[in-house]
Amino acid sequence: MRLLLIIMLLGTLTAGAQVVGQNAQPTGGNGVYTMSVSTKLVVEAVNVKDKQGKSLSGLTAKDFTVTEDGVPQQISFCEYQKLPSAPPVAPAVPENITVYNRLAVTQIAAEKPGDVRYKDRRLIALYFDLTAMPPDDKLRALEAAQKFIRTQMTSSDLVSIMRYSGSSVDVLQDFTDDHNRLLSILETLIVGENQQSEDITDDADSADTGAAFGQDSGEFNLFNTDRQLSALQTAAKMLGHLSEKKVLVYFASGMTLHGIDNQAQLHATIDDAIRSGVSFWPIDARGLVAEAPLGDATQGSPGNAAMYSGTAALAVTTRMQQSQDTLYALAEDTGGKALLDYNDLTRGIVQAQQNITSYYILGYYTNNTTLDGRFRHIKISVNPELAAKLDYRQGYYAGKVFAKFNDADKERQLEDALMLGDPVTDLTIAMEINYFQLNRAEYFVPVVVKIPGRELALAKKRGAEHTLIDFLLEVKDELGGNMTVENMRDNVNIKLSDETAAELAKRPVEYDTGFTLLPGKYSIKFLARDDETGRIGTFQTPFVIPNLNKEEKRIAISSVVLSGERADLKEAIFNAAKAKERAKDEAANPLVLNGQKLIPSVTRVFSKSRDLYVYLQAYEQGVTEVQPLIAFVSFYQGQTKVFETQPMEMTSAMSNSLKTMPLRFSIGLSHLPAGDYNCQITVLNPTGQKSAFWQTPITLVP
Repeated sequence: MRLLLIIMLLGTLTAGAQVVGQNAQPTGGNGVYTMSVSTKLVVEAVNVKDKQGKSLSGLTAKDFTVTEDGVPQQISFCEYQKLPSAPPVAPAVPENITVYNRLAVTQIAAEKPGDVRYKDRRLIALYFDLTAMPPDDKLRALEAAQKFIRTQMTSSDLVSIMRYSGSSVDVLQDFTDDHNRLLSILETLIVGENQQSEDITDDADSADTGAAFGQDSGEFNLFNTDRQLSALQTAAKMLGHLSEKKVLVYFASGMTLHGIDNQAQLHATIDDAIRSGVSFWPIDARGLVAEAPLGDATQGSPGNAAMYSGTAALAVTTRMQQSQDTLYALAEDTGGKALLDYNDLTRGIVQAQQNITSYYILGYYTNNTTLDGRFRHIKISVNPELAAKLDYRQGYYAGKVFAKFNDADKERQLEDALMLGDPVTDLTIAMEINYFQLNRAEYFVPVVVKIPGRELALAKKRGAEHTLIDFLLEVKDELGGNMTVENMRDNVNIKLSDETAAELAKRPVEYDTGFTLLPGKYSIKFLARDDETGRIGTFQTPFVIPNLNKEEKRIAISSVVLSGERADLKEAIFNAAKAKERAKDEAANPLVLNGQKLIPSVTRVFSKSRDLYVYLQAYEQGVTEVQPLIAFVSFYQGQTKVFETQPMEMTSAMSNSLKTMPLRFSIGLSHLPAGDYNCQITVLNPTGQKSAFWQTPITLVP
């Protein structure tokens, strides 16, 4: 894989670029001063009960006293949520359940500050971690949810359904009391719209499969657990937009932490749940388990001395307890309760339901607006003569600005941004993806990303001598269960000398990489973060690698690269590849020739003062002798042909089974007027009477 960062000799991105987001320009020094004021609304759900344990009603804001870190706070609003213990409401008969072809993904509708949207309603979110449950446990969890909706759901209940499938947290249904809609979504999950990844163990009880040594399972599970916790954190943040008291019923077959490596993410998840007013109610979908000391028939025998010394049997028990400890910690630290070792999983949902009784919602704007990430202690009291017992969260963690992030905070920020369905647009990103056939099965896929340099040059204005840019890339196979097939993590350090900063201020920065894929339908998500300012940009798009082996009627061609520049690899500001790796990658990358790399134009905007370079490959598969090809480039405006190159005849091909013919054009643009054109590449095979056409809009600027 080749990683290259180059300052491009092009202008800034134009409106014709494929971009996500724009950035506000800083205010100029014109003597105008701007004053900004930030406020933080803190919402507390308070249960107030008398000596007999009954909820006290009729209280107002004047009856409460709130302090934060000992400082009195002024209550902005006080709402009473009356939740009567109504009997369950039976769904409509007959049920109208539909199995959907594909479940739609929605969002949790947010509330405006002070707007209590779900007054006198109980909010229950059912969260299914499909990566942490084998098929049997998953079916048991979904059936428990169906049973609750059919037999235990009351008129005060609103239920939401959320799912984590390994790549993102999906809201399949916002809060609703529509029994048929909820049951239809659960039924659709039962029939198969999901995926799971089995947890890998590496202890004395591990089965002897006879497989060769591979990636360390502990390392794999370390990041897998972090992503599960990060997904749970994302779900809590989604619910945090609502002022009411929320419970999140978390279905999973346990979760095992790996020493202290996952502690930072665990704390971050709990902190965000507390800050969002969400209590976790985990349910162990395995139910009551009686495991055989040496494993059951679904796995091989340990096959070592541990099976005779009792170590294997102890490992089984220890692993089970460790997987439940995390569920217990999530519940205990957020005010919930875990249902462990119990076969009727519906009971866990009912316990969460019964925990939410009538309560008050108090809101105040904190006097302490410092974003330092510290814990703020809250104390709430009522008039002593009421002799009431109060139950509320004892505090929350303040937010943090990027400048105060530690390494763990920065990693969590990247994880959150990568898992978000909506793009993050602090940095503007444009991307181009191409493909070239390497052999009968594989394709080389170069990816080029551009970021306006002016957005990174902001660090220099703040006195920084360098800026670190983090890059993350993830490719998923949409036809293969949305599984990750390629990923990349890199960071580059750019020294911000006066000369470099001046270049960055007016030219875009390019980052490129490449990987090998099979034909198929994929989606790619790319993330970049300026580590000096904390600004993030994401870009996500689907793309298709066609199977050119099946192309019979037309000439099989690769994607077409248009470029306005060839860059000498030795002049790159940053090159992450080592010498041996660089030489290997240059040999595999068709865009590299004689030490120079063709820089794809992501924006399709070209300067008249530079030549236009065109590169593509044609493949003559299954022929014994090379058949000559004729190719030319045409420019159109509307239906009028404005310009056309002289036909170029290719008679030689690379010595491979694909009979690859590289087609290169260098076109002067100075004689053409500036404007918009359609660029068409035509390839003809007179011998085989085949042809191929490719067309794209371009823009010429002075």
